[in-house]
Amino acid sequence: MALYLLFESASGYSLFLAHGIDEIGQSIDAVRESVLDLNRFGKVVRLVAFSPFSSALDALNQCNAISEGIMTDELRNFLELNFPRRKEGKEPKFSLGVAEPKVGSQIFEVTKIPCQSNDFVLEILRGVRLHFDKFIEDLKPNDLEKAQLGLGHSYSRAKVKFNVNRVDNMVIQAIFLLDTLDKDINTFSMRVREWYSWHFPELVKIINDNYLYAKVAMFLEDKSNLSEDHIPQLADIIGDEEKANEILEAARASMGQDLSPIDLINVRQFAQRVIDLSDYRKKLYEYLVTKMNVIAPNLTSLIGEVVGARLISHAGSLSNLAKCPASTLQILGAEKALFRALKTRGNTPKYGLIFHSSFIGRASARNKGRLARYLANKCSIASRIDCFSDMNTTVFGEKLREQVEERLDFYDKGVAPRKNVDVMKSAIEIAQSLAGEDDGEKKGINEPSKKKIKKKKKSKDEAEEIEPLEIRPPDLMDGDASTEPETKTKKKKLKHAEDEDTKTIEAVNGANGDEGNGTSKKKKKHRKSEEGDVERIIEGKKKKKKLKTEGQE
Repeated sequence: MALYLLFESASGYSLFLAHGIDEIGQSIDAVRESVLDLNRFGKVVRLVAFSPFSSALDALNQCNAISEGIMTDELRNFLELNFPRRKEGKEPKFSLGVAEPKVGSQIFEVTKIPCQSNDFVLEILRGVRLHFDKFIEDLKPNDLEKAQLGLGHSYSRAKVKFNVNRVDNMVIQAIFLLDTLDKDINTFSMRVREWYSWHFPELVKIINDNYLYAKVAMFLEDKSNLSEDHIPQLADIIGDEEKANEILEAARASMGQDLSPIDLINVRQFAQRVIDLSDYRKKLYEYLVTKMNVIAPNLTSLIGEVVGARLISHAGSLSNLAKCPASTLQILGAEKALFRALKTRGNTPKYGLIFHSSFIGRASARNKGRLARYLANKCSIASRIDCFSDMNTTVFGEKLREQVEERLDFYDKGVAPRKNVDVMKSAIEIAQSLAGEDDGEKKGINEPSKKKIKKKKKSKDEAEEIEPLEIRPPDLMDGDASTEPETKTKKKKLKHAEDEDTKTIEAVNGANGDEGNGTSKKKKKHRKSEEGDVERIIEGKKKKKKLKTEGQE
């Protein structure tokens, strides 16, 4: 059996024929040795056909199709033109060696060319790839390298652009930046406190919030300039007039040292930076909330935006999180503790990033592990719904959150929770009803006008039918004159009914003549059978009479 080889290069499709396989043998080791020697390999394999790609874009499209296991029209035409035709009903005397099994299965389904992909074929294709520039005369080695480099760049760029997890990357970057901002704001706030405490040490005990402390430090600057006129502005910043008066009294009796104007300017600028970072942190949190509600609405409604984003970032993407089992999701973020426990044969951790959820904090000490296992189970369900569902709803997340609340009540008070099947059924019904309402709102924009038009048409027709009955001359309403139109209408109805009967009889007899003959034959048979039954009854009565007379004698 002849073995053809399909090789997809950066410059085009090529078809090779391995005609000396018996000389080498089917062993992979022998093929691997013969691949390195061009003289020996050239005797075994020869080029049959070569079809170059028309452009770089065409090469990229063909490469994408091959990587996804799809046979393009160009590849099909290339194979049908260069393969020998086989007779119908006979087995082919050739096969096609392919590097990708998916492409081979599709080629066989469409063209009925038998394909194979094994180690032997892959070794021969490796030799073809090694000596490909020697088989094609007009192709230069530099041209092949340029084509491979350009196709590699465009293919990688296309894969990055059409990345399935590209939306998750925004959430991952946002949560990383949020964590770093929290650390930086805390360190910078402590630096502002320490720096300004040399001038006004009593302010630290009065104001505990870092953001408010930076605002007050930026407003006060020199404590000696503070007076009762500044109390309303201080009260607006702090939100408490008593604290503003307390700051004024503390500034009058402060033990801090005086600072030069240049030092106060630097403190003010640094406090302004801390305030700007805090404002940016609030905006970034709002951005993260909006992105999480779009990407993973059910996970967000179940466990919150920050914890859900941390789970996605730790897993790598939403699809990776959806693939994780509930047991892995439960200890996600506690890998060091897990491996330490496995190494020392101690107790394994009960929770990882899930610990930051409010449910774990509300549970009692003995029920924290049980609730963490249950919450991880619900989080895995929510992540899978968000990843693989087309509906962008929070119904499932809200129902799962209700289940976790019921489980908390069950652990604390002993109230039996609902079954998961019933909860999911109700969630599916609500989601379907919401989807139906959305479709109805989209479709119902034009439907009312059509219904109104139909109603108007019906009302017009009814009015036309009613009008001739209502409008009657007054002479016909009394006496014998009223009987004349009734008799006329009756006669018209009788004639109309007779005409319809004659038409139907003619149509049946004319169009279905054969059927009419069949029915008449059936009627004749039925009559004959009835006559035969009557004769049998009469003969039976005569026999009975004879038997009676013989018995009397």
